[in-house]
Amino acid sequence: MTLALKNDGVIVYPTEAVYGLGCDPDSETAVMKLLDIKQRPVEKGLILIADNYGQLLNYVDDDKIPQDKRAAIFSSWPAAVTWVMPAKSSTPKWLTGQFDTIAVRVTSHPVVKQLCQEFGKPLVSTSANLTGQDPVLTLDEAKKAFGDKVAAYVEGELGGNTKPSQIKDAFTGKLFRE
Repeated sequence: MTLALKNDGVIVYPTEAVYGLGCDPDSETAVMKLLDIKQRPVEKGLILIADNYGQLLNYVDDDKIPQDKRAAIFSSWPAAVTWVMPAKSSTPKWLTGQFDTIAVRVTSHPVVKQLCQEFGKPLVSTSANLTGQDPVLTLDEAKKAFGDKVAAYVEGELGGNTKPSQIKDAFTGKLFRE
């Protein structure tokens, strides 16, 4: 699987609630492939999913996270909670889109944790669907939807959540997606 990621491929893998499309966040080629497959505009930005917070430090401007918000953020992980955090100025626009923030999460899903550990960094994580359609819930649905447009399909069970991760603002705690 990591070979597909290292070769600018897009993969389909199980997450906490739905199957996800993922790729190497540092490869503009891979991210553009993913956005093309999903039919998603780059301006919307993307989520990074990681095994641990340390994997996100190349993308998150940790110094800008308010001290009084850190306990809420870090105590919520690992879990299906995505936080919108300040992005480093070096974080590529193909990840942040029109924003100066980056959406990130530390997962508890064992398959995703293993992928991130083996790859040595986070993955782009977006629901496996065309923009505006329902996310796929089985590997068979994913194969029908994406065929050979993706480099690999990762086997595994969904995490049992009934809806995709919550998305919260790290500065205010405001809920963007419940």
